[in-house]
Amino acid sequence: MLQMGAEEILNSYIWIMEHIWFINIVFSILIIFFQRRNPTTVWAWLLLLYFIPVLGFVLYLILGQNFRKDRMFRMKEIEGEIKYAVRRQEESIYRKKLKLKDPELDRFKRLILYNLNEGEAVLTDNNDVRIYTDGEEKFRALLEEMEHAKNYIHIQYYIIRGDELWKEIEEVLIKKARQGVEVRILFDSMGCRGRKGMRYADWRRLRAAEIQTAEFFPAVFGKLQFRINYRNHRKIVVIDGRLGFVGGFNIGREYIGKEARYGYWRDTHICIEGSAVTSLAVRFVLDWNYAAKENLFLEDRLFEIPDYVREGKDLVQIVSSGPDSGSQVIRDNYLRMIHMARKSVYIQTPYFIPDDDIRNALMIAAKSGIDVRIMIPCKPDHPFVYWATYSYVGEMVEAGARCYTYDNGFLHTKCLCVDGLVSCIGTANMDIRSFSLNFEVNAVIYSARTTGRLMKAFESDIAKSTMITKKSYEQRSLEVRAKEQFCRLFSPVL
Repeated sequence: MLQMGAEEILNSYIWIMEHIWFINIVFSILIIFFQRRNPTTVWAWLLLLYFIPVLGFVLYLILGQNFRKDRMFRMKEIEGEIKYAVRRQEESIYRKKLKLKDPELDRFKRLILYNLNEGEAVLTDNNDVRIYTDGEEKFRALLEEMEHAKNYIHIQYYIIRGDELWKEIEEVLIKKARQGVEVRILFDSMGCRGRKGMRYADWRRLRAAEIQTAEFFPAVFGKLQFRINYRNHRKIVVIDGRLGFVGGFNIGREYIGKEARYGYWRDTHICIEGSAVTSLAVRFVLDWNYAAKENLFLEDRLFEIPDYVREGKDLVQIVSSGPDSGSQVIRDNYLRMIHMARKSVYIQTPYFIPDDDIRNALMIAAKSGIDVRIMIPCKPDHPFVYWATYSYVGEMVEAGARCYTYDNGFLHTKCLCVDGLVSCIGTANMDIRSFSLNFEVNAVIYSARTTGRLMKAFESDIAKSTMITKKSYEQRSLEVRAKEQFCRLFSPVL
């Protein structure tokens, strides 16, 4: 009986190998014709299918599905109000009634208009923006602000580790919940998985303390995760509608520099106090409604603007994008800002895998005499992505950009600054995954004051970095060249 079973398996294997060419053709047709994609991405998947027959298609099912046509998030009741505010601002711009306090910002009105039209991102003023580049400092500020919460605390992170940092945060959350503050935690299933992630007992303990939790794209049977793409990469905290945090830090000991593998963690987070907080509050609720199957837009108190005088002066738009978006709004902001640069473009990113448009825009800018500077980590947290990154940075060096590897630990900042006037900062990396495969959120800040502070932080990091010169790049080893070329082949699907 066992012998017959073994023979059947062997015969099936032989049949598959004999017809592998036909199976690959069928799978290729499915990839090419059944979903509209960028041709570069299609070729990357076909290449993978050629080298790893059958298994390559299984990887495609897990990694390559396109959910763009599915409108996952609906604004429902609040949608009308947002559209009214957007149309009103659009009319103001078209009729040239929008007056910006800084006349140098006038040339960015088209960027403002694009974000209004495509991302329904309302332009807000009177914002005060605080910048945090150190994890200890950022989490001290977060803990302090949560202590002052009176109505609600909304927390959304891609990664939450059940370590000492989280224990400190959890203690405050439980205390506030006992005081009657509504606490909601939205987490990504993939980001919180693994040995260092949160356990079911941790979530049960929180729910027992009257803290509400919701999981984005949960695993099947608690362990099988088929959606490696389409992860919620956003990091948002909103407290009482009064202030909001957004940026690159997740919750874990590595983000406060306590993980030997990474050393010091250099990241950037901002805290906004002002009208833009409402946009962050709406973004959180949209994600929460989808994951928790609720409709928090019926709770008007969650969107009440605190009654006090705000002294901030920064103009801010909150832009978000993901597989549910009609277009790649954050990516388009990056591209538009690069095209609008006259003096300088500063980029800090852990992963630099631009698409052709952004790659060409940066090369043209560098060759046109614009001061293009790009900073990446000196060490990989994902080797494939790192070596693909290094290959693209090499092209920038050859085009005349000044590129650096940050040597003082790990660089995780996601920030683009143009001309010392406008900056785009948040959760989106400068890579194809952030452009189209993950759910991201960024703040576009129209302010010489705040952008100047971000650029100063970049410049201070140069002292802790190594410049990649044309000579040093050309002298890289054969092993490095091979890694670059191989990893770059798969960059559209990394």
